[in-house]
Amino acid sequence: KQEAEKIRIKITSLGLTESRITSDETIQQLFVECRLNNFLAEETPLSLPKPTGGQRIHYNYSTVINVDKADNRAERQYLKSILLKPDPPADSLKFTVVSDPPEDEQDLECEDIGFAYVSLKKIFQKQRDIIEEDIDVFDSQDASAVIGKLTVTVEALQALRSVHEECRTD
Repeated sequence: KQEAEKIRIKITSLGLTESRITSDETIQQLFVECRLNNFLAEETPLSLPKPTGGQRIHYNYSTVINVDKADNRAERQYLKSILLKPDPPADSLKFTVVSDPPEDEQDLECEDIGFAYVSLKKIFQKQRDIIEEDIDVFDSQDASAVIGKLTVTVEALQALRSVHEECRTD
């Protein structure tokens, strides 16, 4: 498939700052989920031990969201809506850092502990992809508190340009 029909996402690593997360003993293993609006949630196949004091955990996980006209019309329409509306409420890829309960405590639920966002609209406006950038992870219980940094790559510019071209010809 052509580059214009996919969005590439790579979740490289996660580091935490001192916060309630680092001191919470029940939070031991973490994985990261990535979601485009309501469409799909990809998650890192591994949950890794919570990083301590200044360390990072490395996922090096890549995925591709297909946005071709033939098979993924709804995703493509969503991208069009991002470009056409002045500021849609959900113009971002959302990354969720999730606490995975330890093997011996499977009665515990997975818990969302933080969120990070990459604005697809901004990628289009700036005309550049995000390559290995650190983005802030905000506390799920206090959206103003940054609990860490997630290093991600989001290559969406070609797909957004293609969708934009379509908007002009529709």
